[in-house]
Amino acid sequence: MSSPKLFEPLSVGNLQLINRIVIAPMCQYSAVDGCMSDWHLIHLGQLAQSGAALLTIEATAVVPEGRISYADVGLWDDATEAAMARTLASIRRWSNMPIAVQLAHAGRKASTDLPWLGGAQIAPTHKNGWQTTAPSALPFAEGENAPTALDRGEMDRIRDAFAKAARRAGRLGLDAVQIHAAHGYLLHQFLSPLSNRREDEYGGSLENRMRFPLEVFDAVRAAFPAAHPVAVRVSGTDWVEGGWDTQQTIAFAQALEARGCTAIHVSSGGLDPRQQIPVGPSYQVPLARAVKQAVSMPVVAVGLITDYNQAEAIIGTGDADMIALARTILYDPRWPWHAAAHLGARVKAPSQYLRSQPHHSRDLFIKA
Repeated sequence: MSSPKLFEPLSVGNLQLINRIVIAPMCQYSAVDGCMSDWHLIHLGQLAQSGAALLTIEATAVVPEGRISYADVGLWDDATEAAMARTLASIRRWSNMPIAVQLAHAGRKASTDLPWLGGAQIAPTHKNGWQTTAPSALPFAEGENAPTALDRGEMDRIRDAFAKAARRAGRLGLDAVQIHAAHGYLLHQFLSPLSNRREDEYGGSLENRMRFPLEVFDAVRAAFPAAHPVAVRVSGTDWVEGGWDTQQTIAFAQALEARGCTAIHVSSGGLDPRQQIPVGPSYQVPLARAVKQAVSMPVVAVGLITDYNQAEAIIGTGDADMIALARTILYDPRWPWHAAAHLGARVKAPSQYLRSQPHHSRDLFIKA
């Protein structure tokens, strides 16, 4: 019987992954002034013992006003870097799982409250709010405070902030960087014709709408150590007629690959409240499959991947090179262990947990 494809190793640039399961970035809304807290050590620490191949730190703002909420993680100054360094040092003491960070700017979707408090936009005059910015002065939803349109100098400042954050990530010894260009945040706002109504060289045609996100990618790639991967997360479609779609995603992916992008993570939606998403198991996998057919770099699929056989089929049929877990692994932090047991594979586990190995699966664990 052949070994499961889900547990075959994979090279992503110079990064060696032990299997095809990656942990997607998941915002925790538990930082203070951009600084990671003890919650991040608990959250990331447990996931670093999950047996997955790669752990990705949540959307990490490159400037304070780029946070989704006032409780988001940042990497824009020495204080935020030191807080992340403390968290990473504790995790690395007990886990050798590679760790990436997602660098982000929320654009017009910034200045919001915590999800469990409703997640609504907070007005600029409120103590926890600020004035948002975007490619064009169009609010995300009707009735919200409109963002101010970025001028070229502000765009340059944001581009340079991405690069500075990437340099900090390099100093922290992070194994990879992922640039967030999905879910309706700033770089996605430049890409989609629904949110980008600019009349300069950054708006209009697909080439123009891709220009700023590609400039950000070039700046990050130049700032992060050359031996380490830089990946990008995209929304494969806006799920709104006349918006960003699969064919534009393919063009963007090909442009990124030509500039040295190491991998692309294909999600969807988040840009427009009118989106009609056909949510169901593997609903975003066709988007990943379309991109994979057009590029050579590894492609990550995500979205309602919960079943072990489902995940194995995605990799085994070539729809994607990796699967990413988010809410699935929050619900079951040992999902990779259980998938390995089900599929007849082996997974790394810490020595402290070896005695938990089921009697019927005595060859399940590899000592970490």
